[in-house]
Amino acid sequence: MKDQPAGQLKETTEGYEFTYDQAFLQSDKPEAISLTIPLTDKPVKSAVMFPFFDGLIPEGWLLEVAEKNWKLNPRDRMGLLLACCKDCIGAVSVIEETDEK
Repeated sequence: MKDQPAGQLKETTEGYEFTYDQAFLQSDKPEAISLTIPLTDKPVKSAVMFPFFDGLIPEGWLLEVAEKNWKLNPRDRMGLLLACCKDCIGAVSVIEETDEK
């Protein structure tokens, strides 16, 4: 959020889980990334993709272009989020975590 790591979104067998980064929570003025994902040090869980993140995924013709170019299934919300939301309009970007340091 605003070029600072805010947390980690995971796809689990039960759905999705978002956990805020401890450094983000302890920063000067942390703010929730969404009203539906309040600031907490505990994981926030959802059976479906959080509406906030789902809303970042493009729609219409732009979604069709992404699906065709990256051969993504429209039901693979995490795949679409990772492929399309690295540089979103607004304060939040979604960047895939890698093992590289």
